[in-house]
Amino acid sequence: MATARANLISVNFEVFGKVQGVFFRKHTQKEATKLGLTGWVQNTPAGTVVGVIEGTEDKVKLMKKWLAETGSPKSVIKKCVFNDEKMIEAKMYSSFSVNRD
Repeated sequence: MATARANLISVNFEVFGKVQGVFFRKHTQKEATKLGLTGWVQNTPAGTVVGVIEGTEDKVKLMKKWLAETGSPKSVIKKCVFNDEKMIEAKMYSSFSVNRD
């Protein structure tokens, strides 16, 4: 059964720049949901935005590009760091949520 499915991956991210107070989390949730991804996003005390995205490799790749280059309309992305990218058997999250501080 698992072989008929596209490869699922999970990756952590942290976005640096002007990414708080500019609806970054809301737009991230909207974009991830549009792509059929699951995971979460939240602000950090350091002024960055962190989260996890899960989904098929092609959709995660699109989301990574969005996080690194697009973001919300009023955000200014200085850099985006991805780590702990790995293949997963199944998604851990059922939707893409915004975690409140």
